[in-house]
Amino acid sequence: MSAVRDYAVVTGAYWGLTLTDGALRMLVLLHFHSLGYSPLELASLFVLYEFFGIVTNLVGGWIAARLGLRVTLYAGLWLQIAALFMLSQLDASWSKEFSVLYVFLSQGLSGIAKDLTKMSAKSSIKALVPEGGNSRLFKWVAALTGSKNALKGAGFFVGGALLGGIGFEGALIVMAAGLTFVLAGAFLLRQARIGEVKSKTPFSRILSKTREINLIALARFFLFGGRDVWFVVGVPLFLEEVLAWSFIEIGTFMALWVIVYGMVQAITPRFVKKSVDGLSAEIVAASRWGWGLSLVPALLAIILYILMNKLVATSTLDIVSLVIISGLALFGALFAINSSLHSYLILAISEAETTSLNVGFYYMANAGGRLAGTLLSGLLYQWGGIAACLAGSAAMIAGAAFIIQGMGRNKNNIGLRIP
Repeated sequence: MSAVRDYAVVTGAYWGLTLTDGALRMLVLLHFHSLGYSPLELASLFVLYEFFGIVTNLVGGWIAARLGLRVTLYAGLWLQIAALFMLSQLDASWSKEFSVLYVFLSQGLSGIAKDLTKMSAKSSIKALVPEGGNSRLFKWVAALTGSKNALKGAGFFVGGALLGGIGFEGALIVMAAGLTFVLAGAFLLRQARIGEVKSKTPFSRILSKTREINLIALARFFLFGGRDVWFVVGVPLFLEEVLAWSFIEIGTFMALWVIVYGMVQAITPRFVKKSVDGLSAEIVAASRWGWGLSLVPALLAIILYILMNKLVATSTLDIVSLVIISGLALFGALFAINSSLHSYLILAISEAETTSLNVGFYYMANAGGRLAGTLLSGLLYQWGGIAACLAGSAAMIAGAAFIIQGMGRNKNNIGLRIP
């Protein structure tokens, strides 16, 4: 029961952070859009947020290995509270340039908070599951990851509702107060066993990884790059410019997509055959699901390219809408399964004492993939429209599947107990 209690504490802390993270993203976008900020200025507000995702995951794993996961978990929550309070002090009398810089810095602080908490929560699960409990590990990782994404989607609605109900400053103060309550609860309910440090890890080990750790991290880079290369910029612009959707319709659709995506992640273990060693069948499954996922954007690219070249009637536009919505739904379901498998594998192939280092390195690659995918999304959409974004997505996801497939080739790898 102690492990279940600790898992509940970690999950609750992660939920609180995730809800405010999604709400904050919507608050900033809607509030500053209403103030007349251009799309480029709005995008610039989140650059430091994404950049610190790379830095924090790399260094945060080492800090956790030195000080313990409880320290980094609490630090993540505290920094998010500080970021929310900092943003609530924004003064309308400030110049636009200074306001952008101020929000830019507060979002960077929020980016550090988000990734410290994420790395701590997911690393803690490895410590809470007894040796040989691979089935429980898979279920707990999938549940945590899926619920996180569902709550992030819910956060979009919370942010919009708070902004409309009590305004920008009031919304931030309420969120900061709520997260303070979560931090206090995590501190009072925590158990000493979460993320105990048995030895001090030298900084030199921060980039010292085994072959399989490097492979799963590289696969994660391509997987999330393959999602964001068409999802971040390409899809919203396509829905607005070509399909003439309103901002509310786009925001609602994206939020629902994230929520459903999270729900599928949570039940992924039901779709995957389990192996005795916890790795062999799961690696094969990750590769096969990856190849299957890569086919979706490839087929969508071909279909949409043909339809867009024949776009001469409203009926054709209706078909395009149906294709993009159904394609996004299928992509989301398959991507959720792939993401859960990857999140499980990084923990399954990690030794207990190096889990935080490996998870930090892994999510650094994840953040790098998101950043690369975001940049490519804008470039490819400008060059060749949504079809070009989809083609880029297919190529990157196929790369991820190929890399995962390579993990199972060398049966003598240390840490891979493949018969």
